[in-house]
Amino acid sequence: MKKVYGSAAEALDGVLADGMLIASGGFGLCGIPELLLQAIKENGAKNLTFASNNAGVDDFGIGILLQTKQVKKMISSYVGENAEFMRQYLSGELELEFNPQGTLAERMRAGGCGIPGFYTKTGVGTVIAEGKEVKSFNGEDYILEEGIVADLSIVKAWKADETGNLIFRKTARNFNPPAAMCGKVCVAEVEEIVPKGSLDPDMIHLPGIYVHRIIQGDHEKRIEQRTTRKREEA
Repeated sequence: MKKVYGSAAEALDGVLADGMLIASGGFGLCGIPELLLQAIKENGAKNLTFASNNAGVDDFGIGILLQTKQVKKMISSYVGENAEFMRQYLSGELELEFNPQGTLAERMRAGGCGIPGFYTKTGVGTVIAEGKEVKSFNGEDYILEEGIVADLSIVKAWKADETGNLIFRKTARNFNPPAAMCGKVCVAEVEEIVPKGSLDPDMIHLPGIYVHRIIQGDHEKRIEQRTTRKREEA
């Protein structure tokens, strides 16, 4: 099965369509599939729902799809740093489903493992619990959350081999693995593709069985918020 493609546009050909639910990896601007997001913008697919920890910033990440109004709904845990997101949500142009961060990660992981739902204490007694089943375990209430199964997953990894085994670096190993797992089709962009057998099996973070298509590319790697201090005098 061929998994390596020449470009983001090629890798999305035949799998991207209007109205899809897309799971997107990354945390802030770290480990986001920037090349695939740009290709989605250029493709013009619309009425998309994104399950992602956040929506990037105004001119980077999912933010570029908000600018072109290709996103109709976000399933997220954090939506700061994005003025266009705020404008569209407050004006009623964009739907928003808030999830606690751990709940969102587990919903993705559960979907990828074939688990339709799970109970969690997080959100009990808050607006998060509205309309959800509540069940008591050992005298404490838990709410039922459903696993996410996306039509398409897009993720960013550090290295891949030709069979799709992935290694992530540092903070990029956060939402990327569960996002990759929950997609019916997973497309990964990586910094380097190595021959099969080159990766230490004990270092692989996501088995290739979850990954259907791979591209290699150059990445901008933006810093979301730069914090500095004055240099101390000698």
